[in-house]
Amino acid sequence: MKDALAIHRALLERETLHEIVRLPIAIAHADELPKALGLPPDRCLVTRVYACNDVYRGERFLTGVIVAAGSRPSSERIRQAVGARLIRQARPHLVNVVTEYAAGLVCPLLLPESMPLLIDEDTVGGLPVDDVVYTATGEASTALGIRALDLYALSGAKPVSLSASSPPSPAAR
Repeated sequence: MKDALAIHRALLERETLHEIVRLPIAIAHADELPKALGLPPDRCLVTRVYACNDVYRGERFLTGVIVAAGSRPSSERIRQAVGARLIRQARPHLVNVVTEYAAGLVCPLLLPESMPLLIDEDTVGGLPVDDVVYTATGEASTALGIRALDLYALSGAKPVSLSASSPPSPAAR
């Protein structure tokens, strides 16, 4: 399983400024980061994983979605953005096997190249690029602190409007 040390080493290789933070309480899900760190939810990011069926070939694949802690993206927007026929929350066992992170504590870094990764435009657009955001590391007792711009660049996530109340972005069409 991937953990904080694997993330730390990968970021050191890329000479990316970051911090591995020891949490004062253990968490079971990344949605608990704001409470554990005493930060607003928009400074803590969660990577949600969805199981999808391809529209054209019917193949199954996983996709990750980076959103602010506590928020739930529109399944329809995700489905449109990745070109899936069907989409649902991925089962924890499948998340563990494919991402090599503990389900619920998935970091948006070091994910398989075959797994498309999306990021909510509202999440990216609402933060100054030099602000530090926090995300899970696959472990219940640590979090990764990294500049929002660095996380966005290193994750390779495609920005998409994921809230149900906003109009679809051109990338989702």
